[in-house]
Amino acid sequence: MSTSGGDRDTALVRGLKILTRIAETGETNAKELAADLELPLSTTYRYLKTLRDFDLVEEFDGRYLPSSRLSSWSGHNPTRSHLLEVGHPFLRRLSARTGRTSVLAVREGRNAVCLRQFAPDEDADIAFRTYEVLPLDRGAGQRVLLAHAPSQIIAEVVAESEEPRERLLSALQAIRQDGCAHSRSQLRAGATALAMPVIVRGEVLCSLTLAGHTERFGANTVRTLTPILAEAVEQLRDELEESC
Repeated sequence: MSTSGGDRDTALVRGLKILTRIAETGETNAKELAADLELPLSTTYRYLKTLRDFDLVEEFDGRYLPSSRLSSWSGHNPTRSHLLEVGHPFLRRLSARTGRTSVLAVREGRNAVCLRQFAPDEDADIAFRTYEVLPLDRGAGQRVLLAHAPSQIIAEVVAESEEPRERLLSALQAIRQDGCAHSRSQLRAGATALAMPVIVRGEVLCSLTLAGHTERFGANTVRTLTPILAEAVEQLRDELEESC
């Protein structure tokens, strides 16, 4: 049905545009949405409230993300939906404790996906976007997922990687032996990361990563953060075992 304004969007279309934009970006705020969609800020907030009331988006500190309810509709398994639900509060607490960016990533085929992330302001320039697709062969969190992927996935990713085959295979073996990965400027210039797998009932469900600018993430910091990250992995694993 057309509106009296001819080409003007209906309320439903405006709401769907906002929801689609949030799903596409993974994480955004009201001002960015209003500017992108050429809507008044007050109108944007009104639609966001409705979407929140229907549990279609979540809001954390003024940032809007797709909700776990959308994930369940898209056919994701209950564990993935639970990760979406608990991810942001969990990562926010971890970042508050460590002062570093916290990331939950999962494997989707031959790529990794940033499922949830929380970044302090000083790390905004190196942080991933929620739902950003990432290469499995670069970055600590992604390599943790690759190291525990099926052998066929490992073979395909290694074959396409720019890193020499033997060096990458050796790095993956070390990750499996050590239970963690450490990277420096592999995916983001000037970024250092420390990551571990979250294993539930023998299956790696996701990687948990702490990251930050290299100048404040030296060897001493890695040693300090390693037991903290290991404790966080255990906490997340215990929660997933109880609820999934």
